[in-house]
Amino acid sequence: MNKKRTGYIFEENFKVRDYECDLQGLVNNSVYQNYLEHTRHEFFKSIGLNFAVMHYEGIDAFVTKVEIRYRYPLRSGDKFVCRLNIEKKGKLRYIFYQDIYRLPDEKLIVQGVVTGTTTVNGRLSVSEKVDKAFTECIKNNPSA
Repeated sequence: MNKKRTGYIFEENFKVRDYECDLQGLVNNSVYQNYLEHTRHEFFKSIGLNFAVMHYEGIDAFVTKVEIRYRYPLRSGDKFVCRLNIEKKGKLRYIFYQDIYRLPDEKLIVQGVVTGTTTVNGRLSVSEKVDKAFTECIKNNPSA
């Protein structure tokens, strides 16, 4: 996680809100994970996957590991973008590479690597619905 990545397949824009900052006027470190999470949820929606519908179908997607490298702080009012790419590792793991850049100068703020998987009817298993949607994204990404 030492250099800027390319080949993103999705991005979500944000603006820092006052209540996300600590006494120093900087975004609290835990808030960055919320930004990453919201971006993944919006990505899911953009490819036709709805968490509530999936849950009622017996499919649950969840995070198993999060790595975040904090490079530079955001402050109240800063505009930024969270960009995402995805990779499949093995049969059951999906790796989300997520980076946050301040706008408009594109300063790298955070580099995140989030590992996720799925359960089907409560058992660790490949969800064909999720796998198909992710595979299409990976296949259509020219940098993959």
